[in-house]
Amino acid sequence: MQLNRRAILMGMAGLPTILASLAPISLHAQAGGTLRVAAGKAAGDLNPQKYNGLWSVQDLMFEPLVRYGSGGKFEPALATAWQLAQDGKSIRFELRKGVTFQDGTPWDAKSMTWNLDRWIGKEDYFWLNVARLYSAYNVIDDHTVELKFKQPVIGLLNELSYVRPTRFLSPKAVDADGKYQKPIGTGPWIEESAGNDGSVFKRFDGYWGDKPTFTRLEIKVLPDSRGRMAALRAGDIDITGGDFLAPIKATEAATLIEAGIPVIIEQGTTAIVAGFNPQRNAALADRKVREAINIGFDRDAICKVLYKSFAQPAGNLFPDSVPLSGTRFAVPVRDVAKARALLEEAGWVGDGIRQKDGKPLQIELVVSEEQLAGSRSLGEIMQAQLGEAGIGVTIRSVDHASRHSDIPARNYDMALFSTFGAPYEPFGTVFGLLLSTYDNGVDGKLVVDPANLDPLVHAVQTASESAAPAAYQAIYDWMYQETAFLPLFYNPAIWAHTERVKGFRAPPTEYDMPYEGLTLQA
Repeated sequence: MQLNRRAILMGMAGLPTILASLAPISLHAQAGGTLRVAAGKAAGDLNPQKYNGLWSVQDLMFEPLVRYGSGGKFEPALATAWQLAQDGKSIRFELRKGVTFQDGTPWDAKSMTWNLDRWIGKEDYFWLNVARLYSAYNVIDDHTVELKFKQPVIGLLNELSYVRPTRFLSPKAVDADGKYQKPIGTGPWIEESAGNDGSVFKRFDGYWGDKPTFTRLEIKVLPDSRGRMAALRAGDIDITGGDFLAPIKATEAATLIEAGIPVIIEQGTTAIVAGFNPQRNAALADRKVREAINIGFDRDAICKVLYKSFAQPAGNLFPDSVPLSGTRFAVPVRDVAKARALLEEAGWVGDGIRQKDGKPLQIELVVSEEQLAGSRSLGEIMQAQLGEAGIGVTIRSVDHASRHSDIPARNYDMALFSTFGAPYEPFGTVFGLLLSTYDNGVDGKLVVDPANLDPLVHAVQTASESAAPAAYQAIYDWMYQETAFLPLFYNPAIWAHTERVKGFRAPPTEYDMPYEGLTLQA
């Protein structure tokens, strides 16, 4: 097993050992055939400028100017080269020549700017810096376009690599009023059919890049993870996994490994962390109390027992697979005696649950199984271990909708958060979860400190490329020194496939479909 990519580990519920009878089968490689991939839900509306469809299914058809590659390196896609102006306020793209959309429409400056006009600079897309700070575009020639901005755009290439809304739709894929009709892009797959049970794609033989070795790809909707495991065992699907496609639980991954099924587990680019809300619970305003919590529970035990050692204990906001993730801090080690001493210094005394001024040291932890499967069990471990130091923890479980209202409203004492992961990092999490004035919708804020933290985030926003590492490090140092949050663990990407699939590699982000470089066997 490799440990170098990302996924939110989605797993606590047990899976019976039902796969032991499955043995690998030796097969012969062949060109052609059909790759069958599991999905937890139907692909939905695949309009690349909306937010309804499955990201990885949209990835089959729609391509960006630049692609987020392994290790955070940007690779040419529909642009072959780009040049950022010295002042950072404009970027010029050389567009790839000889490319057509799947309906024969040429890819050129005209089709590029037609797409830009549908979203860039429009308020509905201002969550993107590239849209909010957009000024104008300049068509140099049929295959050269310059984008201009009001100020330098941090994360410019990251945002232009997103699955939506920055990827490109054929201008002929809309009606006379400009309303989206069907998914037509420049990518290697053409949609043949779609429904609640799944989608079918055929290879686009006019594709400009490396064509898949197989001719068809089927997305099979299997909402239940046990059903996906059974389908993999029976050979009804070839691939399952990924955070947003068809998550594999930790216990399921362990069972698959025992059965000899190929399982890929790689460290990813997201972390699970806990945030404090001292505005709701005054005890958490004391750094000594936060530090006592930080060393009051065992991260190694959580990763080993609950996550089968697939997750890695965290000491930082980001794993080192994230660019500009900063100096590595040691993973906090559980020390109950020191935690008790810190609480004594802070004035929290007594046996059992400690008290101060007649009030118990009681903290509410909000968890959501829909946000992070296994979070209830994680909370129960923290509850038991922190209780030994005299910290009372109550757990409130909420559904996804309730979490989306509670977290922005800061209706919690402590809550679990996930960093955003590739291709958003590090600026996505830093701005989205740390800058108090930035409205990120339902994600809420990990830390709110306008006086101390906001200036550090603004310094990142205006930093030059050479100054960016130090600017990010200042944020990490402040959060570490203040114990402003609890790093818990880094998440692995988990995928599984049959022996029929050869050459599998986990994709660079959870938004990509893992089909590149695969061959199938008869």
